[in-house]
Amino acid sequence: MCGIVGYVGERQAQDVVIEGLRRLEYRGYDSAGIAVVDAGRIASATKAGKLANLEKILAENPLPASTTGIGHTRWATHGAPNDVNAHPHLGSTGRVALVHNGIIENFADLRARLEADDHVLLSETDTEVAAHLLELQVESGVDLTTAMQRVCQRLEGAFTLVAVDGQDPSRVVAARRNSPLVVGLGEGENFLGSDVAAFIEHTREALELGQDQVVTITREGVEVTTFDGEPAEGTRFHVDWDLSAAEKDGHDWFMRKEIFEQPRAVADSLLGRHTREGNLQLDEMRLSDQELRDIDKIIIIACGTSFYAGLVAKYAIEHWCRIPVEVELASEFRYRDPILDYSTLVVAISQSGETADTLQAIRHARAQRSKVLAICNTNGSTIPRESDAVIYTHAGPEIGVASTKGFLTQLVACYLLALYLAQVKGTRYGDEISDVVRQLDAIPEQIESVLAQAEDVYALARAHVDTKSVLFLGRHAGYPVALEGALKLKELAYIHAEGFAAGELKHGPIALVEEGLPVLCVVPPRGRDHLHEKMISGIQEVRARGARTICLAEEGDTSIEPYADHLIRLPKVPVLLQPLVAVVPLQLFACELATAMGHDVDQPRNLAKSVTVE
Repeated sequence: MCGIVGYVGERQAQDVVIEGLRRLEYRGYDSAGIAVVDAGRIASATKAGKLANLEKILAENPLPASTTGIGHTRWATHGAPNDVNAHPHLGSTGRVALVHNGIIENFADLRARLEADDHVLLSETDTEVAAHLLELQVESGVDLTTAMQRVCQRLEGAFTLVAVDGQDPSRVVAARRNSPLVVGLGEGENFLGSDVAAFIEHTREALELGQDQVVTITREGVEVTTFDGEPAEGTRFHVDWDLSAAEKDGHDWFMRKEIFEQPRAVADSLLGRHTREGNLQLDEMRLSDQELRDIDKIIIIACGTSFYAGLVAKYAIEHWCRIPVEVELASEFRYRDPILDYSTLVVAISQSGETADTLQAIRHARAQRSKVLAICNTNGSTIPRESDAVIYTHAGPEIGVASTKGFLTQLVACYLLALYLAQVKGTRYGDEISDVVRQLDAIPEQIESVLAQAEDVYALARAHVDTKSVLFLGRHAGYPVALEGALKLKELAYIHAEGFAAGELKHGPIALVEEGLPVLCVVPPRGRDHLHEKMISGIQEVRARGARTICLAEEGDTSIEPYADHLIRLPKVPVLLQPLVAVVPLQLFACELATAMGHDVDQPRNLAKSVTVE
């Protein structure tokens, strides 16, 4: 989810590009870079850290005057966030410069072929591979547009590529596959950006590209083709948002924007997880298969929302792998003298990779000779660096303090870990694992179907603006969803909210139920161990005492209708995967209720995005 800017026109490219990057810095802040076309060559500058670090370099050593350039703010995926891995990347002769957003799944094979042909690649990134391939094409005699078309036909994955040719200052060329890119249409100038915030101060006329399209911008105009070189068209639109709304893609809050980014985030989290033979592969699985086979116990440690992702992981790992799993609050873990040894795998889940409680817990685990695997969204952060293995979630930056897409992508990583362990240990056949992976691949579209009901959920939330207390009920994998739904309401609306396992109602919590109390119920899919029927029993218990039930139930489930005062439909998914779709309405509900109550949704009181103190 990096920030990308491209420009060709009459202004100084350095000024336009840096200005655009400043507006896009929320999309990536691991490093920044810029390249301009200057007298037959590329002039560039890159620097790790925030954009201010790059601006300081440019203030001391400005790039040559140029009216054609590209820039990038990075959110690291392949390779640590440092100067060497910062974009733009150059080809082997320095003729082509390229910036990239997304993940090129087959980069390892492409890199191996380049290195076999004596190409020297300087970085760890997948991006530099594309730069070398593009440069080979232009040096064969074709223009940059044709080169981009040819290269894109060889790439697998999701990507936005934007490039310039040092010997062709007239154009900037870009390509898009399952990754955001928009064109800004000006007079005597044109722009490219990850979103309209990159150019909104210069033009409000824009062109949205379709999938698998290449766009060439010059001063005179814009040309769109397919990857095969056939003429194509984008969709023109007028931007009527102000700059603040543009950064949020027209939404009022970053959190709401991030809720709607979840289909893309989940899809990105699933990219690059297969070998050519169809087996699962994980980012940095530095543990051997034998080390994983020797694991006889797993302890998951996490805090807050990540802890609830860990609770879901327990269900998945124990079901698919038959390994006992404990889930611990990281803040409590090392103070109870846990039993650890070399056959214990500690899984640390942290969005930021800097959570102090979790970091201290993994240090304690490693001191006891246990292996540590991190699930994290931030490449280069401390927890992945101190772990034996890493699964990166690839959610991109999450600005809202209350986690949304971070939670869903952690769930995906947990499922992938469970399936990978099942593959290594042989507790599931290959076709069984493939079936689950196919079900995961369908989840982004299913999340879209839930988001299509957003207005109904918003209306429901606004109707509860005077509510002082809300209960959430779930069973099996729906129980952690209930806990997460309650946490979101506490974080954002500042009202009492509790999540319970529905079977525990009669053991005390039912005393909280009174006339008119809203109870949100996550109803399991039908046909799993009588869970569905038992959940309906719990719903009947609270209704009998005056509660008003808001039920989340799968499509086609008519048996729930007599017991639901309000019904939110979920797509049909297996019970273990239901959290991926069931939590989305709860996020929407909390976001809208907090908005109606006049709260700052992105920065709730007393909370910070990353908790770096114990």
